[in-house]
Amino acid sequence: MTFFNYSVPPLRRKQLNIEVQDLEGLWQVQFPLGKDRFYSQFYTCLDRTCLLWSLLLIPIFGTAQFFSVSWMLQAGLWSALSLVGTAAMVSMTHSWVKIERLAWVLYGWVILMLLGLLLTDLAIFLRWGKLLANLCPLWLGMSGIGYLGTGFAVRSRALLAPSLFHLLGILILPYTGGWSFLFTGTVMVFSLLVLAELQWDMGQPINRLH
Repeated sequence: MTFFNYSVPPLRRKQLNIEVQDLEGLWQVQFPLGKDRFYSQFYTCLDRTCLLWSLLLIPIFGTAQFFSVSWMLQAGLWSALSLVGTAAMVSMTHSWVKIERLAWVLYGWVILMLLGLLLTDLAIFLRWGKLLANLCPLWLGMSGIGYLGTGFAVRSRALLAPSLFHLLGILILPYTGGWSFLFTGTVMVFSLLVLAELQWDMGQPINRLH
């Protein structure tokens, strides 16, 4: 048996044959247009987590890029928002990671988020200039590591792709001029939206817990 499932593409349109562990908390979203459906999509708990973080990241990086708001005020607001997002992520995915026996992946993301917040806040409040100048590489790197670990944990090429995307983004950052926050936010949000809207490849499911 190969490590990755090469019988399916890394990303594809969502299929109706949903795994049992994905049924809990499944959202069906439809927008009718007359007798037809203008838009119809379903979202698993993992999809909804991706959507949640994409919505949270837009104001965080958008404010940093376009508005002259105190860095200390931003640190307080975005730290609180990120902690709420982290708690929501744990709540939404807890059942899934328990079934798949992947709790360590969830804890890994939590640790990365908390470490990133801690370093960001210390850089702002203690005025660590060098770290302040590298907040974008910091968050791209943290996210890239998270995707890398998750990709190998669930044996998904689709999750390894955004890891490479984020790490390559670090190399591109020096050439973005004064648009580093916009670029970083775009990379992170785009990756999350793609993962939320499409179905990933994953390895064969493990034995279920009873």
